[in-house]
Amino acid sequence: MASITKHVLAHPYFVRRNSRGALPVYSDVRNAGTRYLVQIRNVDGRANVSPFCSPVSPPHPPQSLAQDLRQSLFDPDSPQAKRLAVKVHRERHVTLAGGRFKRDVMAWLTAKGF
Repeated sequence: MASITKHVLAHPYFVRRNSRGALPVYSDVRNAGTRYLVQIRNVDGRANVSPFCSPVSPPHPPQSLAQDLRQSLFDPDSPQAKRLAVKVHRERHVTLAGGRFKRDVMAWLTAKGF
């Protein structure tokens, strides 16, 4: 319980591991293999920024998981960052489109301490 409290204080969101101890990151291939999606499921806390919040510039800490992924998953000038599209579904699931990013997302979440 202490580790959950530590993550809640460090980030406004929390990504719980599933019952087998793995991160809830899944890949999905659509359109006969031409579209790759990565899904992060069951995010607790702020998966997306409320439309009533003011936009956050990069020097400020991110307010949500989607915003944190957009800012820090890849270098801002990289081709992956230009292709990355992040969408939030039902305030608990985050979908990334634009490439095969599952390993990158899992390494990023592990580095964040989830």
